[in-house]
Amino acid sequence: MSPREQTALLSRQRHWRRAHDLFDRVRALPGYAPNPVHYSVLLRHLARARRYPELRRVWLMMSQEDAIPPSNPAYAALADALAKAGSARESLLLLLHMRALGVAPDEISMNTFVRILKNSGRYMDALVLFNNWCIGRFDVEFLDLEYRAVDLHGPMKFLIDDVFHDKLDFAGALVIQEVPRKPKLVETYNTMIDLYGKAGRHKDAMDMFVDMLAYQVMPDICTFNIMIYGFGSCGSVKEAEVLLANMVVRGVTPDIRTYNVMMTLFASMGDAEGVLKYYHQIGRIGLCADAVSYRIVLQVLCERKLVREAEDVIEGIIKSGTSIHEQSMPVVMKMYIDQGLLDKANAFFERHCRGEEVSSKNFAAIMDAFADRCLWEEAEHIFHCDRGIGGKREIVEYNVMVKAYGLARKYDRVISLLENMKGCGISPDECTYNSLIQMFSAGGFPHRAKKLLHTMKDTGFKPVCDTYSAVMRAYSRNSLASEAIDLYSEMKASGVEPNVVVYGLLINMFAETGQVEKALHYGNLMEESGITPNHIVLTSVIKAYSKINCWKEAHGLYTRMRNMDGGPDIIASNTMLNLYAKLGMVIEAKAIFDNLRRNNQEDDVSYIIMMFLYKNMGLLNESIKIAHELDNSGLLSDCAAYNAVMACYVAKGNLRDCADLVQKMVEDNIFPDASTFQMIFSAVNKINISSEEVLQLESAYSDGRSSAKHAILAFLFSMAGMHAAALNVCEQLPKPELTIDPCAYNVAFKVYASCGEVDKAFSLFMRMHALGLKPDTVTCIDLSTCYGISGMSEGMRRISGLLAYRNSEFSKSLHKALVSYRETGSNDLTSQLVNK
Repeated sequence: MSPREQTALLSRQRHWRRAHDLFDRVRALPGYAPNPVHYSVLLRHLARARRYPELRRVWLMMSQEDAIPPSNPAYAALADALAKAGSARESLLLLLHMRALGVAPDEISMNTFVRILKNSGRYMDALVLFNNWCIGRFDVEFLDLEYRAVDLHGPMKFLIDDVFHDKLDFAGALVIQEVPRKPKLVETYNTMIDLYGKAGRHKDAMDMFVDMLAYQVMPDICTFNIMIYGFGSCGSVKEAEVLLANMVVRGVTPDIRTYNVMMTLFASMGDAEGVLKYYHQIGRIGLCADAVSYRIVLQVLCERKLVREAEDVIEGIIKSGTSIHEQSMPVVMKMYIDQGLLDKANAFFERHCRGEEVSSKNFAAIMDAFADRCLWEEAEHIFHCDRGIGGKREIVEYNVMVKAYGLARKYDRVISLLENMKGCGISPDECTYNSLIQMFSAGGFPHRAKKLLHTMKDTGFKPVCDTYSAVMRAYSRNSLASEAIDLYSEMKASGVEPNVVVYGLLINMFAETGQVEKALHYGNLMEESGITPNHIVLTSVIKAYSKINCWKEAHGLYTRMRNMDGGPDIIASNTMLNLYAKLGMVIEAKAIFDNLRRNNQEDDVSYIIMMFLYKNMGLLNESIKIAHELDNSGLLSDCAAYNAVMACYVAKGNLRDCADLVQKMVEDNIFPDASTFQMIFSAVNKINISSEEVLQLESAYSDGRSSAKHAILAFLFSMAGMHAAALNVCEQLPKPELTIDPCAYNVAFKVYASCGEVDKAFSLFMRMHALGLKPDTVTCIDLSTCYGISGMSEGMRRISGLLAYRNSEFSKSLHKALVSYRETGSNDLTSQLVNK
């Protein structure tokens, strides 16, 4: 075989040992002349396989036994292989070695080292090496200083020994040639264009591209891919598309990587349509999507929750004979889970996610998607599923299960999980402890959280500030101030400096409990430590001042917040509003409230404070005006807010407004609470109505009768003239879950009578009679109205007899019924009854 054929055969070997054996056989051939290219190929094999002892022996054999000085091909091949094997720093030692031996880099070796520096993020060093080469200089001073200061103990230490211990000379720059030169290889231009792009110097990248064309170096597909990605990554997507078109014009056919780059650019912008546009082009031009293509398009579609489109892509992957990429599995599962499609999620998991090829990290990601939705049982199923031979759970999965149990408050299951973890020989890591501490702190178990904190420290981990703050927040919520202070002191003693969150917790805790001096003390400590208080901290201090009515100090802090980015938040503004309201400072409160409304920052609390301020100051008209504004603002969201508005209407005696508000509550699925019903009683007591009816309703409500609340609402709507709403409530009374008592029957009679639905009233009366319920005075009054409307004289006589028998006084309601009956034309009977 010729030396060239021998080189080709060496290069084709797939295993370093076969390459080494073949090299030894070739070298043992009679008449073999040592070949530097053969050494270069073997060195590349050994470096890629990380066989550093063998590499050192071959290097010494080349330079000492065969007396072949290292050449550019050997340096380039070895440096490239070392970098790809993860030893980029060791590969740069070869630059020092080259300079020490006076071997000037050619374009190939220079490009190799520039690429290694670029991939290591050392853009300036790469540019220095390239620019020096272009002007005919070889200077490695930037590496000399670095490697002299470091005691390198790596696989390539023998190169350091050659350079430094043998005191080889590489001081100053080596002059290669006097005439400046330009690169001639497309690979060099590609490296430099990529370098400029990653360094953010896109103009220089374009200049290099123009130089390339000027020196008649034809761009290849790699050049265009680099240019497209460079422009697209800085937001110039249109320029990237122009480059793609220019690429086709120049006769360079895009490959699958080109389309992957375009899809990546649109994916980074969240443009699903752009991603799909280039994804569909792949098939139309005869290319086949690869794993990267599928991963990009699935990521975008799943994030946008486009289920049907994502399923079409999955079907395409299966038809192509490939499998779903491991990194896409959690993404698809999360899409199904977030959309509530649990059956589809389980089916996808069973079909695509089983097997030992799925890493523990991706199992954890799938479990995390379930955990975020508090689906702890589904996460547990994934945790316990069969992994196949060799599949094992790693600590990350246990950490996710701790999170899942914590969010679902299944604290008892955490104990068994930790026991399982211990039985499998897996020790908790820092994340495990942090998750457990966060879980127990959020669950209201600060003492258990603190115990875990001490265990974490005893294990050798150092808790960070956020871990301490989680426990302190639990103490704060439970008003355990002394324990929170002890933990603060322990944190300081451990060398962990409190941050603004910790100080904010302490300040707010003392402000809430009225310990203003302590709140201000920790505020001062925070500023003395150089920490600038944020909006939350300043709001807490304002709250502390408001406890002792120090409005001037609070106003000073509020003014300070106005000069901060974003200005005061709604909580701070409402705190100031509340302080001014307590002190009756109407003008100051109105100024803040008006400013909130100008900036559309007001909330329901802001309106409520102003309503009570005006009400307490006797300004009922202004209070009602604010109440109406809140009622129409769309900010009412809970029962307390509705009650605050109703209190103003009740104070003014606006029964219709009260009834409208209650109807709105019911329509918003916010059922009135005890305070609401008390205000309803206050409102109806202010109108001219039988006190016996109201007392009967109050008694039914106090006794907790099931139909009492519905009866009260129907009564309110009827008294306010909202007959349709009253009828609607009465239609709900016959429901099986409601036991109708005489009080509810009476309200229904009243509603039917006021609406003219006398047939329904009489039907209901027959039902009442069938159940053995005897009519009372209120029943008689309401029925008299119905008889009066219908002109039924016999019914009126019976009602008159019942009332006389009970020795009951005629109410105004009965008088109205008689007047109504008189209007039907039966004046004689009416006169008799009235004269009784």
